[in-house]
Amino acid sequence: MSLSVARSIAYSSLMATQVQMSVASANVANADTDGYTVKTANQSARVLGSAGAGVSITGITSNVDKLLLRSIIEAAAELGAAETTAEYTDRVQALFGKVDGDDDTGTSIANSIASLETALLELSGTPESESLQSVVVDALDTLAGQLRDTSASIQNLRADADDEIEAKVQEVNDALKTIDDLNDAISRASALGQSTADLEDKRNTALESISSLMDVTYFVASTGRMQIYTTNGQALLDTTVHELSYDSAAKVTASTTYSATPPSGFDAISVDGKDITGQIKSGAIGALIDLRDETLPAAQAEMDELATELADSLNAVHNQGTAMPPPNSLTGTTAVSATDAFSGSGSLRVAVTDQDGKLVSYQDIDLSACSTIGDVVDAIDAVDGLSATITSDGYVQITADDADQGVAINEMDSAVGPDGQGVSDWLGLNDLVTATGASDFRVRADILSDTSLLATATLDDSTTLTTGDAVLAIGATGTADGLYDTLTGSNTFDAAGRLSKTTSSFSSYAADIVSANASAASHAETKQSGKETAYNALSEAMSSQTGVNLDEETARVSELETLYEATATLMQVINDMFNSLIDMVEAA
Repeated sequence: MSLSVARSIAYSSLMATQVQMSVASANVANADTDGYTVKTANQSARVLGSAGAGVSITGITSNVDKLLLRSIIEAAAELGAAETTAEYTDRVQALFGKVDGDDDTGTSIANSIASLETALLELSGTPESESLQSVVVDALDTLAGQLRDTSASIQNLRADADDEIEAKVQEVNDALKTIDDLNDAISRASALGQSTADLEDKRNTALESISSLMDVTYFVASTGRMQIYTTNGQALLDTTVHELSYDSAAKVTASTTYSATPPSGFDAISVDGKDITGQIKSGAIGALIDLRDETLPAAQAEMDELATELADSLNAVHNQGTAMPPPNSLTGTTAVSATDAFSGSGSLRVAVTDQDGKLVSYQDIDLSACSTIGDVVDAIDAVDGLSATITSDGYVQITADDADQGVAINEMDSAVGPDGQGVSDWLGLNDLVTATGASDFRVRADILSDTSLLATATLDDSTTLTTGDAVLAIGATGTADGLYDTLTGSNTFDAAGRLSKTTSSFSSYAADIVSANASAASHAETKQSGKETAYNALSEAMSSQTGVNLDEETARVSELETLYEATATLMQVINDMFNSLIDMVEAA
């Protein structure tokens, strides 16, 4: 072998060793870099004719298992959804507080209902006590405020989820642009024969980031470019980026809902003008959509069922009674018009009394004789000392003509509508609370400002009444007892949210709401733990296969340094031999 060939072989070995040392050192330096995979400098023998001519580095590669990578991408989507769901259900659970039946540490609506029960029980023993009436109204107002606050907090969570959808859509767009840029860089590097391994690592990391936000499919084309699609095949990245578009709602209420067909309270997540909201089933965005449109509305539905049933039950009892002394005027809460058809049965007793509850006048109105709302109003207006009318905004109003006298009603056996409501209850003439749901549950404003307007008496239901007699009775069978009984007795609740149709007391139903949401939070936490375990197992498998082993790489660097020194020594010997040969030729 000539000295020239020997030097060429030694030089190629020196250069190859230098590249391998560089790759091994980079592996050590990036051992803790997220998404980095161990790189290998591939070496092959150079042959000229039939003789060896040294070695060369054919490329720097990493060995990533494509099936394992795909499993990690899918697991990242499931983990992203589980983490988001667990976070929000935990926040929902906190809204409902905790139930504690043994002491006063309970913070749930069930505890507030129990406090109202206690206040009513005490009032039923002394219904004439103004201080106890005030305690009842305060307890009811506290409960009303808690219902409103909880409802508002649920809608705030929906708004948070909606805002987060917008933010995460932008994160997806940013990651898509990153992958598009990396696609270009990989194409350029491939054309120049340069390694693309580090660029592919960064691209895989960006892909995993997208997957944690939404479920996607992907493949790498023969050109080396990664293409990304929704699970339904909508292109997000092919030769260009197809950005997602979404603007969060300016205001979110219980009536704000998403619909795939207009009108919709929430925008659609769209790509190239196409709604893809329904295509996103997993990842953080998929979980946020489900929370905003399903989970949180279910919690709201449970609260609304509690609030409306509570309002209906309390009002039904309160309309059977009257304050003592009775108010000068009563105004309904049900919007009507004089021409509305009316179909009722039984009789309604309407009376005028003085401040001591002594009868001034009264009339039992035969409802079967009334065919319109106007007929009912006219019949009441005909009672001596009363004026009845329909206000400009459509509510029946009954007023005693003398400012020092009051209006009292006994529903007797009156029945209106499919549920057989008493007329006063049906018109809402003496409602205790107003509510269309939990969001607007309130104690009647005049009762809140004057607790003596709380009904604690009932108008005498004797066959006939005598002018001048006391006809308002306060006692053990009064309204306070009725309110307590309806709170603690069995009530029917329709299916709402996670709860099936059931019969229970109000405090028990409220406790069921707390329990259902606590159970949902616990389930979400368990699911998150399982998804995290699965994701970590796959990540560890990937790390075991493609991660940097510091011991191995450090030993490799040391081995290559020794090889480099030996090759450098050989090069020096060959150079010395060349110099000696040259000196001999020159001397000859």
